[in-house]
Amino acid sequence: MKIRPVILCGGAGTRLWPKQKKHQAKQFINFGNWTLLGKTLERVKASIFDAPIISTNSKYLKQVKQHLKKHKIRKFKIVLEPAKRNTAPAILSTALIKDIPNEQPLMFLAADHLIEKVSLFNKAIKKNQKNLTKSNIFIFGIKPTTPSSEFGYFLTKKIKGNINKVSRFVEKPKKAKAKQIIRKKGYWNSGMFYLRKDSIINNFKKYQPNIYRNCNKAVIKAKYKSNVYYLNKQAFNQATAKSFDYAVLEKAKEINAIKLDIPWSDLGSWKEICKMYGRNKRKYFKKKNVFHRPWGSYVNLFDGKEFLIKELYVKSKGILSLQKHHHRAEHWVVTQGKPKITLNKKYFTMKPDETIFIPLGSIHRIENPYKKPVKIIEAQVGSILKESDIVRYQDIYGRVR
Repeated sequence: MKIRPVILCGGAGTRLWPKQKKHQAKQFINFGNWTLLGKTLERVKASIFDAPIISTNSKYLKQVKQHLKKHKIRKFKIVLEPAKRNTAPAILSTALIKDIPNEQPLMFLAADHLIEKVSLFNKAIKKNQKNLTKSNIFIFGIKPTTPSSEFGYFLTKKIKGNINKVSRFVEKPKKAKAKQIIRKKGYWNSGMFYLRKDSIINNFKKYQPNIYRNCNKAVIKAKYKSNVYYLNKQAFNQATAKSFDYAVLEKAKEINAIKLDIPWSDLGSWKEICKMYGRNKRKYFKKKNVFHRPWGSYVNLFDGKEFLIKELYVKSKGILSLQKHHHRAEHWVVTQGKPKITLNKKYFTMKPDETIFIPLGSIHRIENPYKKPVKIIEAQVGSILKESDIVRYQDIYGRVR
């Protein structure tokens, strides 16, 4: 039996656009002729997978259909949530539709994850299919590259059949705690789940009878038209709003892990987005987008909707003007050198892989007092992203009017 991929596509992307009423959902952002949902749809074209099911809401239905058409996916089902109830009701509702046989394996994927080395990922899915039962759940862990406080972690122990059983979950720890967890061979919890339909039903009946009862009613009473299930609003709204982690994973006894050492990111912060462009800057580099300045140069790598990604090159002894912006905030990731930074009344040195946020209206400056050049990937986020939005206070090159 093939594996049914279920793509959870209801996220609003608010983490990238704080304090903005209108913002783009992360899975639909154009990062340079590709989106995260598009990459996810391409991944599920592999021969191990059956036709995909997409869980989303009416606000995103048009964009989801456009993506399916663009990526030439003709066989699919869409399950529309009438309200936001977190991931537990979303996951259960998709599993309950009658298209899915009881013993079919389901692979739950987030629409906004960037996964590289896809063949290793798919190999791990196929290899573990034989280990799925009517009660167990497999979660995917990613080997950490840094002690990040942006992700949850889990620890495991080996059991019969060379399976890694999850012994403990750790929810987004502080950096010092994250280091300890990594030393104990902890993995990032990727938020991807793998289990059979009957296992989902059995676990929800046991641990979340309210959610099971109301989601089942919402599916039974759903309207179905043109491959779309419109879940019943009244029943779905009565399901308790809970994440799948809290509702089931932290209560169930048979949680196992599939450990992966592959490049993975949920691109959940501008720091991660900057790093992604930094890794792939050759793809985005165009000579016509290089601009020279007295302090060095910069190249515009990608001009997105309300964001602009640049690489700054600050030569030895180069000093940018002391400046502020009225219409944009900035996120910087240092990739080379040791820049001295002024941020309002603070003055400090940064090192490679360190990151800083420059809020809108803050007075700031970059200096390079050393011999080695400084390189910084910068994400500008705001309504106006032009060089005209620079108010200079001091400038050693005489550019203060």
